[in-house]
Amino acid sequence: MVSYYAARAPEYDRIYQKPERQADIADLRERLPALFAGKRVLEIACGTGFWTQFIAPTTRAMVALDAAPQTMAIAAQRVAADKVRFVTGDAYMLPTDLGRFDAAFAGFWFSHVPQARQHEFLQGLGAVLQPGALVVLLDNRYVPGSSTPIAQTDANGDSYQLRPLDDGSEHRVLKNFPTQARLRQLLDGLGDEPVLTELAYYWVLQYRVVAQASMT
Repeated sequence: MVSYYAARAPEYDRIYQKPERQADIADLRERLPALFAGKRVLEIACGTGFWTQFIAPTTRAMVALDAAPQTMAIAAQRVAADKVRFVTGDAYMLPTDLGRFDAAFAGFWFSHVPQARQHEFLQGLGAVLQPGALVVLLDNRYVPGSSTPIAQTDANGDSYQLRPLDDGSEHRVLKNFPTQARLRQLLDGLGDEPVLTELAYYWVLQYRVVAQASMT
């Protein structure tokens, strides 16, 4: 996954140029920054910083994490250094030396988490957040004709897409599309006050971290 996104970095933002998705993107550009106003935010899998650039100006402080230095190099050009600290790291082993955050954002990351590790990821995220912290997950809905087709579903229920890049290579990429029921099930014991918003091409899940999911 890291090697794929490193190779895709120069062409990644084309996904946000699809004409049919512009209304949703405009909605999100207005919606997301307001949610994080005045908060100390941890962003998971920031990629090229497309969403970081809109969220960061409203925050009290922001740390953006990604596993691929190639994408973070692009992100760092988009946001003033005094607004965001960029950190190379693993979403499954989040750093504990940065203090605790009162908000977290993960855009288009959760769909790449294998179903067997979804609870692990959310639990690990809660461990670096304050009790009551706001978590916002943004990801894709599957829309025939706009989404890349599913090429395979394995025995674990994880689905995969075949994605070509400009260099002629083709990559098998895990991409899940969780149901509303699955998302709510995963929050059991980890999150309260869930709010799920479905746009035409994207979904947004907001919830509050419960105390037992955070560090003691």
